[in-house]
Amino acid sequence: MRLRINDNELEVEVFGADDAPVLIAHHGAPGLGSRAEPRATFAPFADTFRVIVFDARGSGISEGNGPFTHEQWVADVDGLREWAGVETFVMAGGSYGGFISMEYAIRHPSRVRALVLRDTSADHENDKAARANALSSTRVDIDVPKFDRINDGVVWDDDDLRDCWREILPLYDHVYDPAKVIEKVEATPYRYQTHNFAFSVNIPNYDIKDQLHRITCPTLVTVGRDDWITPVASSETITSLIPNARLVVFEKSGHSPQVEEAELWRQTVRDFLREVGADDR
Repeated sequence: MRLRINDNELEVEVFGADDAPVLIAHHGAPGLGSRAEPRATFAPFADTFRVIVFDARGSGISEGNGPFTHEQWVADVDGLREWAGVETFVMAGGSYGGFISMEYAIRHPSRVRALVLRDTSADHENDKAARANALSSTRVDIDVPKFDRINDGVVWDDDDLRDCWREILPLYDHVYDPAKVIEKVEATPYRYQTHNFAFSVNIPNYDIKDQLHRITCPTLVTVGRDDWITPVASSETITSLIPNARLVVFEKSGHSPQVEEAELWRQTVRDFLREVGADDR
């Protein structure tokens, strides 16, 4: 469905009963990501939650009115909360969606019943490790100019974004499957202007470590052992700075344990949400 949130149309899908506790999941990779990943990940939770997934402003097939700032994306999440008619909800986000999820919980601590994070970071220090991991990889001989364009947010157009994305995709999974890389390249919606703003403007100024103590809800931090771009150390930092956080590392995953160890990851999240009472009606 199309919803007008903060003067921008968002493509939104909802799963589960109207009276169930709400879970809003934010995808990663602005300009590359879409609701497809959180839909596959969290739609199974519709037996317990009213799950809301969406293409963020400027991503997928949502409208692309700026600004593409963290403040705006956080405001859009709160607009979805208001549309859903709830005071509190479970916030979930992976990768860049984890940035927005943490920033929402910082700005609106009383709104978040529980926070579920996956393969994310509280600053941009992971960029150094990511570059080293990419350049030392034996899976692919990295085209450095392409790597720099996508990482620095200076890709030329949607076609160039696709080429640069194809370049780094082999790095993401625990087990490399070239056929899956081709599938991902073809399935990705490309919005280069959103990507460029996120990586050239937002990321260089991103550091919320000194604000994480303001997150008051129970928090689950998950990460794949072989995550090349937001390594385990990034999740360890988050866990150490959020007062009520716990860390779970998935040993047979890269950047996407919700895919590579899907059953274990979902059960881990379900157990956590049940334990902290986030699934209570």
